[in-house]
Amino acid sequence: MASPYGTWSSPFDAASMAAASPRIEGARFVGDEIWWGESVPAESGRVTVRSSTGEEILPAPWNARSRVHEYGGGAWTADASGTLFFVDGGDQRVYRMPRGGVPEPLTAPGSQYGGLSVQQGRLFAVREDLRPDQHARAIVEVPLDGSAAEEERAVRVLVATSGFVAHPALSPDGTRLAWVQWSTIRMPWEQCLLHIATIDTDEIATIASSTALQPEWTSEHELLFLDDPSGRWNLERIELDGLHVLSRTTYPADADTGGGLWVLGSRWYRPLDDGRIAAVRTNGADEIVLIERDGASARLPLPVTSEASIDDAAGSRILVSGTGATVDRGLWLLDTATGESFAVRGGAPVDRDWVVTPRPVTFDGPHGPVHAFDYPPTNPDSSAPDGELPPYIVMVHGGPTAHVGGAASTAYTYWTSRGIGVLDVNYGGSTGYGRAYRERLDGQWGVVDVDDVIAAAEGLAASGAADPARIAIRGGSAGGWTVLGALVRGGVFSAGISRYGVADLRMLAADTHDFEKHYLTGLVGPLPEAEQVYIDRSPLTNADRIDVPVLLEQGGEDRVVPPSQSEAIAAALASRGVAHEYVLFPGEGHGFRAAESIITSLETELRFLGRTFGFTPA
Repeated sequence: MASPYGTWSSPFDAASMAAASPRIEGARFVGDEIWWGESVPAESGRVTVRSSTGEEILPAPWNARSRVHEYGGGAWTADASGTLFFVDGGDQRVYRMPRGGVPEPLTAPGSQYGGLSVQQGRLFAVREDLRPDQHARAIVEVPLDGSAAEEERAVRVLVATSGFVAHPALSPDGTRLAWVQWSTIRMPWEQCLLHIATIDTDEIATIASSTALQPEWTSEHELLFLDDPSGRWNLERIELDGLHVLSRTTYPADADTGGGLWVLGSRWYRPLDDGRIAAVRTNGADEIVLIERDGASARLPLPVTSEASIDDAAGSRILVSGTGATVDRGLWLLDTATGESFAVRGGAPVDRDWVVTPRPVTFDGPHGPVHAFDYPPTNPDSSAPDGELPPYIVMVHGGPTAHVGGAASTAYTYWTSRGIGVLDVNYGGSTGYGRAYRERLDGQWGVVDVDDVIAAAEGLAASGAADPARIAIRGGSAGGWTVLGALVRGGVFSAGISRYGVADLRMLAADTHDFEKHYLTGLVGPLPEAEQVYIDRSPLTNADRIDVPVLLEQGGEDRVVPPSQSEAIAAALASRGVAHEYVLFPGEGHGFRAAESIITSLETELRFLGRTFGFTPA
């Protein structure tokens, strides 16, 4: 029997969504095993480390989580003998734990660490000190003898800066260090320098000055890295004599190998022992390719199409994490010599009867093409009455310098299996389509992103795929800003869901953390010169123009977009009697990790849409 969209019965409940497809937080070869980090939603999002033997290497309550740059990354690594090094999420100290042993601190309390890597038996990290009058960062070597556990001065500082650093890479002879560095007033995708310095001397050379990423040594005289002076992040290879560049080779492609450096430890490629390179290339969706020394490339037979990372390489083998258009999120091992691969964790084929294969779509917008992925309602046991068009949710990713790829999303299946379509939009400013598309948002945040999501929604409705009277918009962080901005604009969206979204730009500029302190300079303009623009564009300033129901969700411990933002917009809506709901999640930060938070959020959103669009969920 036919039943209205939104009322379809679904086996995908909120609890199964919370438990599905845990995040993979890096992976590496450890002796004959494979280790990877994995989130545990049932344990408040704790990140553990697991082995291909089935063993949990890092037991509860330890939590491998870094807060460097607030978004962390690179919170664990290991040496070939099976010694684990990790940053504990509680005190941000670095710990060493022999296989089956007890964690022992290697650093003193005070600073926080991330981007851990073991290179030639030495442990490197990025250190951040946010104590009053400090706000300094450094690339450091952590002594393995425990001498820095009580005295921070025992940590060896290799690079010190008031700016930001990432990707330390030690040359094979141990004499030089390569790294990337950017200033406090720029974001790494605006300008990021590649430096090489001779350890124990003051000699330093700047090798690249565009938006460099991920230096990797292949020999004492050869260094790989990523940069985008051509408008695409491409792989580059340089030959060196000490700190002097002798030759430089670029491997061009109409795709990006690289992206926004939001977290430490990101890996878009890995060199292999035979001189070839396994790399991610992104042009809308991701693909994994093998690049020969002469520049020829071929796609590798892996199903990953989104969030791809080349986590490690050994011999001819690579470890790749991500998700795909036809598979769950997972971790794969592939042998580039034989082409054989298998899923180490997750990566199971999805049930194609239930889980939508996303359809890439492009709409015409006032600033150029707008790229998106369409997930129409899909349920093998249900259909809608003749003539009814489905409700849709337009999803807006955060960042805004970020990207969504076409992947079979179990999270979206929660909606599509109930008869609610999803349109995932890569608005102007998103990565994965080249620098020109990314820079479309420069100075225009709150304009281009809003125009693009409106154009996508209108284009979808005009195609006959969605009910124009039942289109909601949902986004988190910067995506929440776009949600509120689109509701202020009015006329297209019948409801909005803002998750820890930005409501007031001046409040954000005053309250947000160091990493994004000057992000708004590029997105909007400098203060105080552009203060009126900050006022005029803020949804809070224009809250009296919002006239549709709004759901606000907020983490109580969010230091990126503090609760004051959601509280301010909620108060403004309440003063005018606009239908709204404000849900605070105590203990959660910028994003929801605990299973109970994920469940509550999904169930609240479904009830909200049912009330707003006039259907009763099954």
